[in-house]
Amino acid sequence: MYRQVLVLAVFTAFLCGFPASCARNVNYRPIIGILAQENIKDDPHAQGSSYIAASYVKHLESAGARVVPIQYVKHKLHEEYEKLFNAINGLLLPGGNVDIEKSQFTRAARIFYELAIKANDASDYFPIWGTCQGFQQLTVLTSNKNLLTLTDTKAVALPLTFSPGAQNSRLFKKFPKDVLQSLSEENITSNFHSWSLSIQNYSSNAKLKRFYRVLTTNTDGKKEFISTMEAYQYPFYAVQWHPEKSPFEWIEKDGMVHTLSAIKATFYTAHFFVSEAMKNHHQFSSQSEEEKALIYNYQPVFKGMNSIFLQNYYFD
Repeated sequence: MYRQVLVLAVFTAFLCGFPASCARNVNYRPIIGILAQENIKDDPHAQGSSYIAASYVKHLESAGARVVPIQYVKHKLHEEYEKLFNAINGLLLPGGNVDIEKSQFTRAARIFYELAIKANDASDYFPIWGTCQGFQQLTVLTSNKNLLTLTDTKAVALPLTFSPGAQNSRLFKKFPKDVLQSLSEENITSNFHSWSLSIQNYSSNAKLKRFYRVLTTNTDGKKEFISTMEAYQYPFYAVQWHPEKSPFEWIEKDGMVHTLSAIKATFYTAHFFVSEAMKNHHQFSSQSEEEKALIYNYQPVFKGMNSIFLQNYYFD
């Protein structure tokens, strides 16, 4: 019995990032919102007006979270988004291909970003994770500028170059040594982006430099760009690479990696963010409201083995 209690205490301490006495404050039923975005032009499988790639849903579910799709509506009121914000425990901004300054995705992302800033300032811990386009969107939301630059990083797997002290960051400090070594030495981070935040542009923008700590960088051979970062004062995290692809996307394409070390790294990124969401205690007003909001009410569409997204959820 003592051993069971000890194991639970250690696991809880990992989740909280604090002593095991925080067990009472852990939300073991986290719900994370994923923001839908405008359908890709000429998608032959498209239904409705927006989508979420199923790999992001599976990524979070694999680490113990449930998912609520956040559907954008052109004329959706701020109050409606705020009501949903107060019901979920974290937000994931996924990769994709929309205008990160003028799209409906951006409008909704800005609302949630500002609500998260306000909540965290009031000691209401609310984490945000951005992947690829989500990373880029966070840079625009923080700086109010598009500071991205073109890089030759479409369909390439790379190792991460860790910044000094990054392995003791909130994001990476609980990763096992072998995972950190694999990330730094093996080509296991999948990159599928044409735009990046260069070190030069980051360093020249005071807002970004004050807000985000650079954890890892990469280069396309000509330009050094940021590949992982976390906010100094807020539980906001961003990766330019795709941790969700290794276990859940299967197109045969350069940049796709399915090695054991890549999948293990995927697990620890998901585990970290879900553990962050477990620190939040937002909830729906009723069980029936929660059930109506969950992704289980929707069926993913199989797009074929040659699609960059194996399955998509589509929304009206």
